[in-house]
Amino acid sequence: MKVRKVGLFFMVIFFIAGVGLAYLTAGRTEAPVSGSDALYQKIEEKKSNYEWKAEDARIDSVWKKTPGIIGRSVDVEASYLKMKEKGRFDPKLLVFKLIKPKVSLSDLPPSPIYRGHPEKPMVSFLINVSWGEEYIPDMIETFNKHQVKATFFIDGAFAQTFNELVQMIEEEGHTIGTHGYNHKDMGRMTKEEARKNLEQADEWLFALTKTKVKYFAPPSGSYNMAAVEAAHEMGMETVLWTVDTIDWKRPTQDVLVNRVMGRLHNGATILMHPTEVTAASLPDLIESIKKENYRIGSLPTLLSEER
Repeated sequence: MKVRKVGLFFMVIFFIAGVGLAYLTAGRTEAPVSGSDALYQKIEEKKSNYEWKAEDARIDSVWKKTPGIIGRSVDVEASYLKMKEKGRFDPKLLVFKLIKPKVSLSDLPPSPIYRGHPEKPMVSFLINVSWGEEYIPDMIETFNKHQVKATFFIDGAFAQTFNELVQMIEEEGHTIGTHGYNHKDMGRMTKEEARKNLEQADEWLFALTKTKVKYFAPPSGSYNMAAVEAAHEMGMETVLWTVDTIDWKRPTQDVLVNRVMGRLHNGATILMHPTEVTAASLPDLIESIKKENYRIGSLPTLLSEER
């Protein structure tokens, strides 16, 4: 009997303590965010100034395959909670939700790529390599000094002869694409001929880097849809350019730099080769591009949906 009374006593005590704790906790609960709060309304009013619209990848009538770009929206409630302590609107405390495009480059049918997204303040160096082996080490050294990554489109016959250069380019973190094999005119090939040519080059590039090539630059920019489709079926994008250094004509350094700077734009792809003037011009060219507030990224970075 005494045991039952003691048990009942403790049950009552625990019940009273539980009710009291619940009451105290309820008293400290955050009030729900109110749409009528002045700060909340301020965030609602200003959010459109800080939001970006996501854009899908598309095939442009002029520029062909064009990458999409990520968007963002303001998370009003999360932003309100961060600003509530200050009691005033502060754009630095805005909380965003990223919005991915619904269509990416990989969703599009075969088509060449000329440039990155026109709202992206980034450019990329595309270096076609069939010769000029003596200038590549200097170019790599300049890229390293300025913390720039480029994309080298390497001819399979060149890779076959200059194994160590190809491996050095890859080891330094640059992107390696294919320039086909033996600088053939891809614009005159059937799809089967183009595929065989690309496979011959890919065999050497993969053997040296152990990485599957994802980008193809047709020699002299000559291509037909059969070549584009062959590359697409092999998992490669066909890449051309929007800014040409025309370095193979041996311009002066000033002419080369001014030629590029006069045509620079968001998403630009800058074609060059391993030539003496290119190697000598690179430091000034890189600094001039950065002074115009453009970032310089490798092709995968340029074509990504990130801003």
